[in-house]
Amino acid sequence: MSILVLEDDVLLAMDVEDFLVGQGFRVLGPFGRINQALEALKASPPDGAIVDLNLNGELSFPVIDALRARGIPVIVCSGYAELPELKMKLQGLPLLPKPWSPEKLARLIDQQFSAQPQRWVSSG
Repeated sequence: MSILVLEDDVLLAMDVEDFLVGQGFRVLGPFGRINQALEALKASPPDGAIVDLNLNGELSFPVIDALRARGIPVIVCSGYAELPELKMKLQGLPLLPKPWSPEKLARLIDQQFSAQPQRWVSSG
C-alpha cells in the first residue's frame, strides 16, 4: 500500500516517512510543494495520503481536492485546522494535529486506509 506524503518541514516529513516505512507502507515523496505532489498523483496514484495543510503560507487544497476527486483517502496534518474558515473546508476529513503522535497517526491510518487489515504496534 502506498501513501503520498506532502509536508514542507523536512524533519516532520522524515519522521512521517520513517513511521510509515516502519509500518510496511511504501511512501510517495515526501513532497514539500503542491506542484510536486500533483505531478506524483498523476504519475502514480497512491492508496492514501497524509497532507500538511499549510506549506510555507500556501494552503494545500489543490492536492486535497485532487485526492478527494479520485476517491483517495486523505489525512490532513495541521496546526491550523481548527480555524473556523478552514474547519468548514475540511469538514469530513480526518485531522492529525501537530505535533502528531505515532499512536494517533496509526489510528487514523487504520480507520481511513483500511483496504487491507493492518496490525499496528504501539511504539511507545
